[in-house]
Amino acid sequence: MEVLEEKEEVEQRAEDLNSLNISDSLQDVETNVPEEEVSVPSDVPGFDWSSIDTSQLPSSYKTNSQKEKKMLQIADHFLQQYIHLCPERKPLFLHPANECGVEKFVSTTVRPTLLPYPELYHWSGCASFVSNYLTMEPLKCPITPPSSLYSPTTILKYQRGNCFDFSVLLCSMLIGAGYDAYCVHGYATLEICTLDQTQDLCPLLRKPQEVPVKKSRKYRVRIPSEPQSKFELQQKAKKNEEAEDVEKKEEEEEAVTEVEKPKRDPLHGLRVHAWVLVLSGKRKVPETFFINPFTGNSHNTTDECFLGIESIWNHRNYWVNIQDCRTGCKDLSFDLSDAVRWEIMLPESNEPLTESPERDMDYMETEEKDMSFEMPLSWVARIEVSHSEFENQYSQGKKVILYEKAKVEKWAPYVNENGLVERLTVYADLDCTEVVEVTEWFRNREDMLDMREMNKQTQLTTDYFSPGHPLLLKAHTYTSLEQVTGHTMEFYHKARADDLWKRVENATEMIEYFVGRDDFLHIRHVEFGERENGMDTAGTRTDVNLRPILQIKESFHRNPEKPADEDVEERIFMITDDSIQLTYHLEDHDTIASKVVYLRAIRRDRKEEEIFLTQDTCVKYQPWSSEKHKNVLHLYTLLWELRKQQKELKHQVRESEAEVLNVLKVREDEEANVKLTVSVYNNAKRERRHEAMVGS
Repeated sequence: MEVLEEKEEVEQRAEDLNSLNISDSLQDVETNVPEEEVSVPSDVPGFDWSSIDTSQLPSSYKTNSQKEKKMLQIADHFLQQYIHLCPERKPLFLHPANECGVEKFVSTTVRPTLLPYPELYHWSGCASFVSNYLTMEPLKCPITPPSSLYSPTTILKYQRGNCFDFSVLLCSMLIGAGYDAYCVHGYATLEICTLDQTQDLCPLLRKPQEVPVKKSRKYRVRIPSEPQSKFELQQKAKKNEEAEDVEKKEEEEEAVTEVEKPKRDPLHGLRVHAWVLVLSGKRKVPETFFINPFTGNSHNTTDECFLGIESIWNHRNYWVNIQDCRTGCKDLSFDLSDAVRWEIMLPESNEPLTESPERDMDYMETEEKDMSFEMPLSWVARIEVSHSEFENQYSQGKKVILYEKAKVEKWAPYVNENGLVERLTVYADLDCTEVVEVTEWFRNREDMLDMREMNKQTQLTTDYFSPGHPLLLKAHTYTSLEQVTGHTMEFYHKARADDLWKRVENATEMIEYFVGRDDFLHIRHVEFGERENGMDTAGTRTDVNLRPILQIKESFHRNPEKPADEDVEERIFMITDDSIQLTYHLEDHDTIASKVVYLRAIRRDRKEEEIFLTQDTCVKYQPWSSEKHKNVLHLYTLLWELRKQQKELKHQVRESEAEVLNVLKVREDEEANVKLTVSVYNNAKRERRHEAMVGS
């Protein structure tokens, strides 16, 4: 039988097996599998499953009930009929042994459970938990299913398993959460089976697809196109095609030299894998999809990584795929009620039997006898995950995933003292030696730091904060925490009294951006001179030796309640030149803005400042102004107000400088003494934290 089965397999996959010297029996194939195909990855420590303690397991793990024995008999009879009708197919995965050495039907190993965590109510949360919590173990033989299938409780206890263990646990959680989920026994590519993601783009680097917005125009003028020669167009198209062919050849040559083509897998199409199928319908799932339990990622059913399906099952029934999988899974129908495409083991009472000329009468009689038989309840104990286990999802304290030119590291909360839970490192080369950018994510920090981006090429670091920072920080970009190096700070402007949104500062200037102010101010640009005596304040935190202010420029949005010739758009205070320039907004029909310039109108006596307005000290250009602005008294009063505002602005600039210094000092202290918050609902963490504080 094995010889016949192998011959049929060779006929079906002749194009995949030309480079293989497969022997005449399946046993020879199994024994000749290369060592690297069955060896455990270097980052997965070895584990002896024969040494686990099964003495404390419930009796359901060690014996079979009468209903379970009946189910095993039905499965054996089903398998005999299946082999008789489909001799070219491989044996089904029906009743492997559990951890106690007792054969259990695969459907009874599925234990639907809804765990009490909001994250596990959605399929993505369940898939992420399983892929993070368990350590992947490859199948002993990559082309045959395992001889045993342990309970999900044992797999959770030891936090490791193969693809079948991953799938059964994930399927149990998804069914408990209300999804129409099934375990799948099939075939996949080498990368899927061995959890090799080094050729995949990191999900964190994928940019969302932008949907182009089409603006429909009901009426538009059609401009006639200029006449063109067809011959010239043909010649131009030929030249473009030749140029494109040359470019493609050059790109292909560069790609070959840069990246070695992956070696052809000699076991392509034969590698056994298990994953999860989620059908549309329940939980408002719009479309049927696959879940790879090793990664927790979803895949379309037409994904070329999945090469075929032998069977699927849930906690109620078992189905065998009758469809052709020569083109993979892209043409498969997942209508399980279709008896032509799926052979069901326990016919459901609400489905009429479909006679087929390919079925034997004995088989049909057996189906009729088993119509009233229902799947036994799961022999697995209730699946439980404690709060600490849910928080510390990584069995080795850390998880590392390698992608193409990227590496992702994950930690459980509170493992790192600085609250680091995830890090993405982007490289410039495939060997991952030259770092381009590093992004880190944090949790539970008192300073509300959420994410940090570090560009290794520009040496710029950007910190992002969640709402709640004492200084209302939203983002901070810097090269170091020294003032002279330059900083860009963003704030939660709605929580600030001055509506400041962003401040950009370096050694020579400071620009402040405002949003939603009552006075319509939106930009303030300050220019500084060199410090006196050429001294540098790097490393100091004093207010001495401040930078002299050379110029202050403010820009205002249009105030619709004022006439344009009375609404200032821009005002510039040139401190060193002792002059002030005002530029007013334009009306819709205007082309030139009105301006007023005061040039050295201040003369200082021994007692106080005095203002002298002359034709030389006040220059105005107001082509659209009213009579009010031509009044000298009005210009005199306006200048006095501007002088007061200039003093206030200088004071505000000094306050902004002091605020920058304060932010840098606070951030320096926060980074030197990182404190993590603990939820009031996490009693264990709070007690440990209290003990640590008392002990110190």
